[in-house]
This record gives sequence, structure tokens and C-alpha cells, in this order.
Amino acid sequence: MRTLLIAGLILAGSHVVAQDAEPLSKKAPAKFQVKLETSKGTVIIQVTRDWSPVGADRIHELVNAGFYDDCRFFRVIKNFMAQVGINGDPKVHAKWKDKTIKDDIRKKSNKRGFVSFAKSSAPDSRSTQFFISYKDNAYLDSYGFSPFGEVVEGMDVVDKLYNGYGDGAPNGNGPPQFRVVREGNVYLKEKYPNLDFIKKATIVVDKPKVE
Repeated sequence: MRTLLIAGLILAGSHVVAQDAEPLSKKAPAKFQVKLETSKGTVIIQVTRDWSPVGADRIHELVNAGFYDDCRFFRVIKNFMAQVGINGDPKVHAKWKDKTIKDDIRKKSNKRGFVSFAKSSAPDSRSTQFFISYKDNAYLDSYGFSPFGEVVEGMDVVDKLYNGYGDGAPNGNGPPQFRVVREGNVYLKEKYPNLDFIKKATIVVDKPKVE
């Protein structure tokens, strides 16, 4: 699935159509945490289901399935966002990329540290890719990017993710997504060896964060 940067937006594969969206079979807990063990350190995302119920259910499902293990942050743009979510094994990614989910009504803004799924301009086009905002990206709110969580530990780690490649062509020197989808980590390790990645993603807390 391609993701394009159009007018600063994070868009995932415009070929996806609304009827592809599937209901999820299991609801996620009301609050839980996702632990990302990355090549730069550990990041903890606090997920609140009420913010984006369908998105929270999907991230819970994907993490439990091991989908994000060994996934590269293939698109890291300074002062914008860091994006991940194309599985390094093309066969695995093929099983998930078109399993899109219904849109959520946005309740939170895309501020620094908030986490949302990428989507296209088509309705119900969220799938596997998500991004973490580096700054207040509130202008994305009107386009339907619905935050499902917030980085509560390790935002300094997110800030350190390698951003030397920037966006994909034609806006930068980053990997074209059709190649990543087709060739996976074999391609990325050869052509973009400096990309940081998620070593392992796990659900670590199925209860509210202690304030």
C-alpha cells in the first residue's frame, strides 16, 4: 500500500475503497499500553479506546499478531512525523494491507506525541500504517486522522529516529512504498540501511495509566 504526502498529509493507498472495511471480532480494553522496543530505545504508547474505538481495536489486534515486529520507520520527516507499518515480510503484509477498518469520529487533535493511523482520501481506508507526530499537526484533524493514543514514555527516542532519507519520491530520498510492499526488509536493508525499526511490539498494560 502506497502512502503519499499531499499538502503535508499522511495518505495510505488511494486504491482502497470503503467496502473493503471489515468489522473487528474483538474489542480492545478501554485503556492499554503498547511497548515499542526500537533500535533507538523503548517507546510506550498509551491507547485510549474512547478516543478512536475502531483504531484502538486494530492496533491491539496487530500488536498481538506480531505484525510490527521488525518493521522499519520507513518515512521519518523532521518537524512533521515518523511513520511505520509495512511488514518486512511481503507475504505477511499482503494478508493485512487491504483489511481496512471503518473511520472513527475524531475526538483528539494530532498534537506532538499523538499517534494516528495513516489513511487515504477515501473513506474507511485505515489499515496497518500509523504515525507519531513530532509537532502540533492540528491541521490534519479536518482530514479525519483520528489519534488513538499518545506517547507517554520515550518521545525523546522518537525524536532520534533516523530522518536522513526524508519522504519518498518525489518529495525526498526515502523508499518508494510500492518497493517496500513488494520486497520488504530485504530491499530496505540493502538500499536504506540507516532506517530505525521496531524490534518488538507488545501489549504491556491492559489497565489505565497511573497518574
